[in-house]
Amino acid sequence: MKTAYLFLATGFEEIEALTVIDMLRRAEIDVTTVSISRNLQVEGAHGVTVTADTTWVELSADDVDWLILPGGMPGTKHLGECKPLVSLLQRQAAAHKNIAAICAAPSVLGQAGLLNGYKATCYPGFEQFLNGATVTGEPVTIDRNIITANGPGAAIAFAAAIISQIAGKERAKEVTTGMML
Repeated sequence: MKTAYLFLATGFEEIEALTVIDMLRRAEIDVTTVSISRNLQVEGAHGVTVTADTTWVELSADDVDWLILPGGMPGTKHLGECKPLVSLLQRQAAAHKNIAAICAAPSVLGQAGLLNGYKATCYPGFEQFLNGATVTGEPVTIDRNIITANGPGAAIAFAAAIISQIAGKERAKEVTTGMML
């Protein structure tokens, strides 16, 4: 079974995180929410507090298929400042394993040197941080093992793209149809 970790930092964008968690679980994909702090409780950018499944300290990240970063501010800033997470992202990319980031979070990938030669998209105003990428400006961009999306309005399409890559297009269609999209 494919596994995914979705990382939560104080100030994450709630729509982007919760939509992905919800849709992956509807698709019966094993997604674990990970607080990058020692606290399971993580407050989003708009005051919604989520209880993560685990914390960074308790994480065993040796064999995970997907690393997923929701955006939001200052959540994205906190993700980029988390050196162990950036190191994990770099190892994941070096192993050609899958990474997905939405909104401002693709900037974490760009600043870590993971977008060189890739197409990517992000929230308007963060393009300058997509170092080495060809910026598409599309709502969702899939390039090899990296999926990026531009913001909260693309959260459903972003989650569907992840499902499609993990479980196939038919499964993604089943989930979105069940949601009346």
